[in-house]
Amino acid sequence: MKTYRTSMIHLAVCLFVVVFSQWRFQWFDTPYSSVIIGNNDELLGATIAKDGQWRFPLNNSIDGKYISCLMAFEDQKFLGHDGLYLPAIFRAIEQNMAQNRIVSGGSTLTMQLARIARKNLARTWWEKIVETVMAWQMEQSYSKQEILMMYASHAPFGGNVVGIEAAAWRYYGRSPSQLSWAECATLAALPNAPSLIYPGKSQEALLAKRNFILQRLTQKGTLTAQEFELALLETLPQKPQPLPQLAPHLLQHLMAQSPSEARFKTTIDPELQKNGARVIAQHMATHQANRIFNCAALIVEVKTGKVLMYHGNTPSLGQEHEGMVDVVHAPRSTGSILKPVLYCAMLQEGLILPETLIDDIPMQFDGFTPKNYFDTYDGLVPASNALSRSLNIPAVVMLQQYGYPRFTHLLQKLELSDIQRPADHYGLSIILGGAESNLWDLTKLYAGMARSLNTQTRTPQQDLAQNYSMQSVMEEPPLEEFTSYPPLEASAIWCTFQALMKVNRPDSELGWQAYDSATPIAWKTGTSFGNRDSWAIGTTQEYVVGVWIGNADGTGRPGLTGIQTAAPLLFDLFKMLDHKQAFPMPTDAMVSLETCTESGMRKGEHCGTGQWTWAPKSGMRTNLCTYHQAIFIDPSSGMQVHGQCYTPHLMRQRTQFMMSPVHASFYKNKHPDYTSAPPFMPGCETSDGAVGILYPRPFAQIYSTKGLDGQSVPIVFEATHYQSEQRLFWHLDDRYIGETKSIHQMECVPNAGHHKLVILDEQGNRDEVTFEVLMGDNR
Repeated sequence: MKTYRTSMIHLAVCLFVVVFSQWRFQWFDTPYSSVIIGNNDELLGATIAKDGQWRFPLNNSIDGKYISCLMAFEDQKFLGHDGLYLPAIFRAIEQNMAQNRIVSGGSTLTMQLARIARKNLARTWWEKIVETVMAWQMEQSYSKQEILMMYASHAPFGGNVVGIEAAAWRYYGRSPSQLSWAECATLAALPNAPSLIYPGKSQEALLAKRNFILQRLTQKGTLTAQEFELALLETLPQKPQPLPQLAPHLLQHLMAQSPSEARFKTTIDPELQKNGARVIAQHMATHQANRIFNCAALIVEVKTGKVLMYHGNTPSLGQEHEGMVDVVHAPRSTGSILKPVLYCAMLQEGLILPETLIDDIPMQFDGFTPKNYFDTYDGLVPASNALSRSLNIPAVVMLQQYGYPRFTHLLQKLELSDIQRPADHYGLSIILGGAESNLWDLTKLYAGMARSLNTQTRTPQQDLAQNYSMQSVMEEPPLEEFTSYPPLEASAIWCTFQALMKVNRPDSELGWQAYDSATPIAWKTGTSFGNRDSWAIGTTQEYVVGVWIGNADGTGRPGLTGIQTAAPLLFDLFKMLDHKQAFPMPTDAMVSLETCTESGMRKGEHCGTGQWTWAPKSGMRTNLCTYHQAIFIDPSSGMQVHGQCYTPHLMRQRTQFMMSPVHASFYKNKHPDYTSAPPFMPGCETSDGAVGILYPRPFAQIYSTKGLDGQSVPIVFEATHYQSEQRLFWHLDDRYIGETKSIHQMECVPNAGHHKLVILDEQGNRDEVTFEVLMGDNR
C-alpha cells in the first residue's frame, strides 16, 4: 500500500511539472530603491522604494562568504540540482500527509526564491506545486549565479529591509564585500524567519542560527578552528542604522536624467565627499548668521574629467531655505567669472599682450555705465593686472574691442548652456554678470582650459566635451561625436592662468607662499549685481574646484562677495587635495617678444628700456608701442617747440611717455613718478590733448534728479589740463557758463535734451563732448 501511494505521489508531481512547465511567470515586478555608489563601490545614498521597502536593485556580484553561508544553511545541494531536490521533497510530502498538515517544506533555495516571487502567499498544497514548477523554470532560464543574485536581492531581512546589500548597510553600515564570516552567517540566517528573528529581537535564536552556520562551515573545512572561535566572539547587530546620504542632490539629478535606472555607479570619491561636506558645513555655519544659506561645490580631476565631489546644496536646511534645490545646475548671474575667457581670447587673437595698457577711466557705453568695484581708477592699467584685480572698466573696454557678439558666440561654443539668447540681449554687460550660467558649466569650462593646457596642444572638442559632460560623473561615460575644436588655445590659456595665479588670496590665506608645499592656484572670483551670487573657481594642473554661495531664492546680502564668502571655502577644499605640479608652458606655441617696459606693447623705436615677454605667437601681430613719442624741446627752457615756431637745428629731441590729460589725471595717482610732457613755448601752442573732459563722457545719458525741495540737483562737470594752474573757460551749447582754475569742476542744471559742452584754455586749446540729459521720470 505504501509503495502504491508513493508511486501515485511521484506520478502527480510529474503530471503537474509537465502541465505547469508550459506557464510563463513574471518573476519580480517589485519597485527598487534608487542607489548611488562611489568610485570604490561605497554607498553614497539611496531612496526608499515606492512600496516603502529598502530594496536595492540587482547587483551583478555577490560576496563569496555570504554565498557559502547561505548554501550551508539553506541548500547544501544547490549546485547539484535543477531546482527540485526530490529526496527532500518526497520526504516532506510523506511527513505532511502523515500529519495532514505542512510540517516540513523540503524547499530548495530556488523554490524559496519562487516563493518570494509569489509574495509569500499562504502555504497550501497548490501553492507548493506552483512554486515547484516555477523553481524548475527558473533553473532552465537562469544560471546558478543569476539565481543566487536574485535571491540575495529579494530575500527579506526583517522590517522593511530586503536584499543582502540593503541589509549589509542597514545592519552593519558596510557593503556585503566588507562583512566578516560571522556577519555573513547572521544575514544568511535572517530570511529563514525574518518576521520572528531579526537584529534587536529574538537575539538568542538568531545567535544559535548564526553559530550553527559557522559550525557547519568549519565541518566542511571552509573555516579553520581558529577562525571559527574568533567568529563566535563577534556580537550581533542591535537595530538598523541610517543609510548614508552623502550625495542626495546628485542622486536626484541622476534619477531625473535616467528615470529607468535604479543603480548609479559614479566617480565620486566617498572620503572626499564626506570631508568636503564637513568643510562646507563649517563655512556655512558662519554665513548663516548673515542669512546666507545655500552653497554648491564641485571638484573635478583634470586629467580624466572625473567628478570627485558633488555638493548640490546644504541639505540640512530642508525646504525652509530651499536646501533640496540642486544649485549646481541652477542658472545664476556670472558676475566677473567670465573675464578670464575674454582675456584669453584677446591674447589668442593678437589683440593684446599680457601687459598691454588698457583704459581705466570712468566711461559710459551707449547708456551702460560700469564702475570698478571700489570706484577707483588707474587711468591705464596692464591687461594682466586688470584681470587679476578684476577691474570692470578695462574688461568692458576689452569687450568693446573684441566685440560682444563675437564673445557671446565664443561662450556658446564653449557650451555654456544657459547663454542662449542673441548677443544684443546681453550687450557689453555680459562680461560683468549680464548673463547667467551654472556651476557645472563654469567648472567644466575651467577644467577644459586646464586640460587643454596640460596636453599643450589644441585639444579636439571631443576630449573637452566627452570628459566634462554630465556623464563624467558616471563610471563609464559614453562617447559623443563632435566635429569642431575648442576655441581656446594652450598658449593663451597659459598666459591667462599666469595672471590668475597673481590674484590676491583672502585674508585667511595670507603668507601661503612661505610653505614649501604651497602650489600656485589659478583662480577667479565673481560677484553678481546686488550681492546675490558669489563665485570662486580655481584650477591647478591636477584639479578644478568650483564654489557658489548665496541664497537659492536670489536674496542679496551685504558681504556676499566672491572674495569674502566663496574664496575661503575654495582654498579649504583645495587643502584636501594633493596638487603639486605647475602648469607646463607650451613653448612650441609661444614666442618671446621684446616689449615696452611701460606700455606692455611691442617695443617701438621711441621706447627706452624693454623686457622680454612670453606670449602666444599671435602676439607678433600686435601693434608697436604708441605711448612713447618723440618731442622736441628748447634746451634752455625745457619747453616744447616744433619746426613751425622754432629753428630746427637748435631743437633737442627726447622721448616722452604720452597719454591724454584724462588718463594722466588718474594715472599719476598710482604712479607718482609719472611726468607729463612739458608745456609748449609761447607761440608754439598746439591744441592736441591739452584739455580733457572727465565728465560727462561722450554720448553719455545723464539722469536729472530733484532734491527734497523739489529743485533739480546740479550736475557736476569735471575736466583736467596737463598744466593744472591753467584757467579753463566753460561753454554749454555755445553759452559761456564760467571759468575754473586748479580744481576744474563746474556745476550746471541743463534742461532735458541733447547738449554740447566745450572747454577752452588760455591758449585756445579745447575739448568738447556731446551728451543727453534725461529727467528722472524718463527712466
